[in-house]
Amino acid sequence: MKKLLVIIALLPIIAFANTAAVTESAPIDPSNQASLQRGARTFINSCLNCHSANYMRYNRLVDIGLTEKEIKENLLFAGDKVGDPMRIAMDPQDAKKWFGVTPPDLSVEVRARGVDWLYAYMRGFYKDETTPSGWNNIVFDKVAMPHVFYQQQGEQILNHETHELELVKPGRLNPAEYDAFVADLTNYMAFMAEPAKAQRKSLGIWVLLFLGVLLVLTKKVKAAYWKDIK
Repeated sequence: MKKLLVIIALLPIIAFANTAAVTESAPIDPSNQASLQRGARTFINSCLNCHSANYMRYNRLVDIGLTEKEIKENLLFAGDKVGDPMRIAMDPQDAKKWFGVTPPDLSVEVRARGVDWLYAYMRGFYKDETTPSGWNNIVFDKVAMPHVFYQQQGEQILNHETHELELVKPGRLNPAEYDAFVADLTNYMAFMAEPAKAQRKSLGIWVLLFLGVLLVLTKKVKAAYWKDIK
């Protein structure tokens, strides 16, 4: 019982440790189709090698301005069809053997973590020779995932005095370009987590308008029905 109480007491501290580095809002724009398309290309070419997205189908990419022809020619793997979910060929048991943990499905990662967390996470990798992969993350301590975009970002180290990341080896992209690269990926993953979000919000406005009109009509009917009753 005492151990349970200690764990409960430490939960806020643990949660803070995982979110302390999330200090910026992700600069995403769900209406920017060019950004969404760049993010989709990055996700499919890089993330989909290890992570599945089983709740997302390729044909939903038409919602971000791509045609089925473009999807087939540029984004489908051999043997996949436009209506297929975004699966991977990697066996989950092999993945667990290689990484120590099965890579999570990323279909709803943004809904689970939030866009700000993901944006900070993809920018928060640093070299750490004490970990099996040689990488660590300021947002997710002891993460099993290596830094797949180190060639784009370069290599960072953690200054243990200031608890800030320092770029010691530049990558192919400068910091501003890498931030934009990650923002595009985050933007797409936010779309993938809820492809119908824009339609849902639009429908919600019409529902509220309908309920408003219905309320007015209902009040008028009530007034007409009760006007002769004292």
